[in-house]
Formats: sequence, structure tokens, C-alpha cells
Amino acid sequence: MKHRTHDIKELIFQFNSRNSRATFIYELFEQYFNNSVLDVGCFNAPLRSQLKGLSYTGIDIDGDPDLKINLEEQERLPFQDCSFELTICTEVLEHLNNLHSVFDELFRVTSKYLIISLPNSWCNARVKIERGNGDFLHYGLPTLKPLDRHKWFFNATHSIDFFCDAAPPGFRVKEIFAVEKNKFFLLKYFRKIRYPKMKYLNRYCHTVIALFERVNI
Repeated sequence: MKHRTHDIKELIFQFNSRNSRATFIYELFEQYFNNSVLDVGCFNAPLRSQLKGLSYTGIDIDGDPDLKINLEEQERLPFQDCSFELTICTEVLEHLNNLHSVFDELFRVTSKYLIISLPNSWCNARVKIERGNGDFLHYGLPTLKPLDRHKWFFNATHSIDFFCDAAPPGFRVKEIFAVEKNKFFLLKYFRKIRYPKMKYLNRYCHTVIALFERVNI
């Protein structure tokens, strides 16, 4: 069953760095940060310094994680079932060929709550494609093979439908947020008239965030 449009909570925020995104996630979901936290794709682990008194484990292929793990080479995360009360995976899955298997692993190692965010590729690329020029991050055809690439191109609707349909039994979608840049309220008003419901989010929402809750505890 698809998530109803009126259940999606719209937020205003612009991520200027990995640190600002981590702070935003922490402030939005602070009540769920208890006991043990797994941060998948943490890079330099900006959350580590904020979570005083909690058990924090950050994993990534680069940066300053607690464990260096190449998710594209892992069939299974090196943790037991339900090892972490909260698992976080923000702006990571779109970089992986094995998106679906890693998605399933996030649920396996989570005992209570899981936070996943995905970017809206359509929002980032729309204007440049319409104009017929310009590059957008993580796509294109660079001369040298890059270390980091997006492997998937999807919009907000795709992310929301995926979150609602692909979560395994035993979990439910507790909340879904659509995040967009701040803009003049009259501009937003007229855009919403011209592009109703999901058309608006597909054009202007830059990130979709889902909070999942285990219900068979």
C-alpha cells in the first residue's frame, strides 16, 4: 500500500555539509537516540561527538569510521540480529549496486528504530536537464573513474513507494519526511498550485527521510 500524500511531513532545511545533515537528523529524531547506535556510511562520524554516553558504531569505506567496510563487497553486515537499538543510513544506498541487500541488512541488525534518507535525483538535475547544460553531482561521465558515484536515479515518489513497499515483515513506516530548501512563501504557494501533490515534491523536495519501527518486539 502506498503511503498517502497527506501523511508525508514537509520540512525546510538545506544541507550544506555532512555535518549539518548529521545535526539535522539528530535534532529531528533525538528522542530515538538511546543505548546503541549504528551509523552506516558515517564517513568522519560527526554524530559520534554528539552522542555522549551512548554506544556508537560508525561504518564506512572512507573517512574516520569505527569499522572500515566496503558495503558493495559485504553480503552480510558483521553484526548479530537486532544488535542496535537505532540504525542510521543517510544518503548511502544510492551509491550501492547492491542497494536492496544492504537495505535488508539494515533491518536485520536493528532492534527498534531505523532511519534512512535518500536524495531526490530529479530535484538536483531537473533545471540543468531542462536548460541542456551543466553538470550535477555524482553523475555524468568523468575522464577518470571516480571513487564515489550514484548508481540509481529516482525521484521522491520512487523513494516513498520503496520505503512503504520494501520494508520487511515486522517493521512499519512510522514517519516520512520530505525536505526542501527554504523559499519565499508566495513562490511555494503558486508552485503547489501548478504542481499538485507528488509533482511538487518530485520537483522541489531534495531529500526523503523515513523512520521505521520494529513492531514485533
